[in-house]
Amino acid sequence: MPHRSRHGGRHELGQNFLVHPPTIARIVALVAETEGSILELGAGDGALTAPLARLGRDLTAIDIDEHRVGALRRRLSGVRVERADATRHPFDHRVVVGNVPFHVTTPILRRLLDRDGWSRAVLLTQWEVARKRAGVGGGTMMTAQAAPWFVFDLHGRVPASAFRPAPSVDGGILGITRRGSPLVPPGERPAYERFVRRLFTARGRGIVANVREAVGMDRARARAALSRAGIDADRLPRDLAPGQWVALWRTLGR
Repeated sequence: MPHRSRHGGRHELGQNFLVHPPTIARIVALVAETEGSILELGAGDGALTAPLARLGRDLTAIDIDEHRVGALRRRLSGVRVERADATRHPFDHRVVVGNVPFHVTTPILRRLLDRDGWSRAVLLTQWEVARKRAGVGGGTMMTAQAAPWFVFDLHGRVPASAFRPAPSVDGGILGITRRGSPLVPPGERPAYERFVRRLFTARGRGIVANVREAVGMDRARARAALSRAGIDADRLPRDLAPGQWVALWRTLGR
């Protein structure tokens, strides 16, 4: 077993190592459907690294634990293994994959969605994060803000028993694909994100009230705008599909 990292032990590093062969096989199969170079986040003991290496593609694996990096370098000489922090390392490969440390999931997702250069991500995160990002049971502000440029999909739940040590929550496999043709021009992205934030954070008990406060219009005009966008007046911001957000942006945001 490697010595304690200078960054702390496995708990300080948020290390919950994946040991479940069916989950490993599922993640590798999803990556195998993609093309191009691969960046693995949080390689740990190499449960994903070794089978990813067998895909025969350019692979870089990073981990913040210098002892595990050294062990992986000795074990997998054909893989580029680097000691790096996933919250700072550039996402400069076509495909990003990894068992993401649960305590830094949100910072990593925010950086990922804000960076160019990659086209597909397959991430093992907390179940609630994967479920919410994929819009199961209602969307989140982060997902709504990113939806014109990215597609989120859910590839299954992973029990806590699939990790060592077992975390207190289950995991989920989240896929993120960059859209080839964005639904909103990239130059409008900052304004669009502010628009979504205003609607999500407006004080109201329904989309009509949210629109009235966020945009500043009377009830009749708000209802008419929502009708033009194909949105029922009894919806909430979390209920809106990406196409409805885009229609509302075109109707009101600009």
